[in-house]
Amino acid sequence: MQAKYALLVVGSFALGAAAVQTLHAASTPPAYVIGQITVKDENGYKNDFLPPAQKTIAAHGGKYVAGGFNKTVSFDGPPPPNRVVILQFENMDKAKAWNDSQDQKDSRKIGDKYATFQTFAVEGIQ
Repeated sequence: MQAKYALLVVGSFALGAAAVQTLHAASTPPAYVIGQITVKDENGYKNDFLPPAQKTIAAHGGKYVAGGFNKTVSFDGPPPPNRVVILQFENMDKAKAWNDSQDQKDSRKIGDKYATFQTFAVEGIQ
């Protein structure tokens, strides 16, 4: 009988821990990576850099939310660079993992030949 109660307590604890983990994951806000990019060589950027960059973004669960060449309007301050992109990741940990990954570092080496980058991440609001 004692073994039955012990098993019930252990099972309840495991179920509760799993529920807390699920709730924590569901309450984590998305993260947005904003890239302000000054493209110096549009053909090289589009042909040599974008394909591997887009592949690594997708492989890490990121998706494009906004972006394009010369499609940004400045309301205040100096005009933005000629390319601005916004990427969305499931959460900040996923965005950091993408940024720290070797495939991102490799694609960025290619991108550095054709553009200068300023990128940052911001956590979304739930």
